[in-house]
Amino acid sequence: MQGLPPGIIPYCGSPPAPAELLSRWNLDPLLIGVLVALGGLYVAGKGPGGWRRGAFAAGWLLTTLALISPLCPLSVSLFGARVGQHMILTLVAAPLVALGRPFETLRVILPGAQLGREGGRPITAALAFAALVWFWHAPGPYTTTFLSTAVYWEMHITLFGAALWLWSELLSGRAGAAGLGASVISMLQMGMLGALITLSPEAIYTPHALTTAAWGLSPLEDQQLGGALMWVPGGIAFLAASLWLGWRLLAPRAPAWEAVGAQ
Repeated sequence: MQGLPPGIIPYCGSPPAPAELLSRWNLDPLLIGVLVALGGLYVAGKGPGGWRRGAFAAGWLLTTLALISPLCPLSVSLFGARVGQHMILTLVAAPLVALGRPFETLRVILPGAQLGREGGRPITAALAFAALVWFWHAPGPYTTTFLSTAVYWEMHITLFGAALWLWSELLSGRAGAAGLGASVISMLQMGMLGALITLSPEAIYTPHALTTAAWGLSPLEDQQLGGALMWVPGGIAFLAASLWLGWRLLAPRAPAWEAVGAQ
């Protein structure tokens, strides 16, 4: 069995023991400072108010918790925890943040900047998101995130950024047929990758080869858990988006849903 090279400590720290997990918060002052600063920029931008501002706040809180909570060190031990962290960021936090229209707010702060003009490139956003999800969950790049803090943050920033772009397109109210196609592409690619990981006959993520036993799982069982988290929640999230976008195409003037997309 393989694991991390001797002496390598990932960004989130050494693998935690179950008894100490709840005390293992990631209180990196630089990370917290960046999260607070970006949240402050949104507030200063005086963008959409009302429920959209509440959606952004909820999404940004979930983003913060996914990165600083004990889920961070747990993801060193378990592939399933790392995938769970990614699913929280890309399937829950990102759409909530997107509903707050952060790009619109940034354009208030930076007049003339071409920042995420929603509603124009949903297929491109879906393909970019798919490429990054498949790349960062390939064994080689995945392992590298445990060896380099810079690569670890490159993974999180690009995955979250692509998810935010995709959801901004899907929830813009102007996605149309292209948005439906983008949502279906996302549903299929998440399901395919999750199925490949879940049904693999052997464990392929070497950083977790020696860290799962403390949690009552073999490396293969841990991998199957992570694959299932990607396969099922990922499929459900984009299936729901596809149904909503399809419904809008058939009944584009329905007032109950028009308000969600256009306000």
